[in-house]
Amino acid sequence: MDTDVCKLIENKYEVTILGGLNELMVKFHGPDGTPYQGGIWKVRVDIPEKYPFKSPSIGFLNRIYHPNIDEASGSVCLDVINQSWTALYDLQNVFESFLPQLLTYPNPSDPLNGDAATLFINKPEDYKIRVREYIEKYATLKALKEAEGEELSSSESSISDLSEDETQDMEL
Repeated sequence: MDTDVCKLIENKYEVTILGGLNELMVKFHGPDGTPYQGGIWKVRVDIPEKYPFKSPSIGFLNRIYHPNIDEASGSVCLDVINQSWTALYDLQNVFESFLPQLLTYPNPSDPLNGDAATLFINKPEDYKIRVREYIEKYATLKALKEAEGEELSSSESSISDLSEDETQDMEL
C-alpha cells in the first residue's frame, strides 16, 4: 500500500490521507480529448486489508455526469475494479488507465446513471454539453475551492454552536 501511494505522489497526483493509509482522496484530472478534459475530481479510495489481492473501492466525491458513475453516491461501475481485479494491478493502474478509459469510453449498456446513458446514446452532443455543465459547476478549481470553503464554513458554524463552557474547554 505504501509503495502504491508513493507511486501516485511521484506521478504528480495530489493524495490526501483521510483516515489512515487505507483511506485516501486523490485528485484526478479528466483525460485530454474527452468531454471531461479540464475537470478535476476528488476520488475516494478505500483500500481493503487484503489489497492487492482484493480491489480498492473507488468513488467520486464531487459530482460527475457519466453513464457508469452513480451521480448521487459517486460509485463507479467498472468491471476491472469490481470483478476482474488481480494482484498485478495497483493504484497507478486505476488512475493512469482504468478511470481515464472509463471517461473516454462510457458503456451506456451497463448504466448506473440511466439519464446519462440515454442522453449519451440518443443525443451525444447534448450529453457533452451536460458533462461540461457539471464540470463548470462541480469540477473546476473554483468549484472545488468553493466546496472546500463550504466545508470549512459548516465546521466553523458547528463550533460556534457550542456553549461558552464547551468552547473554553476546547481552548484549554
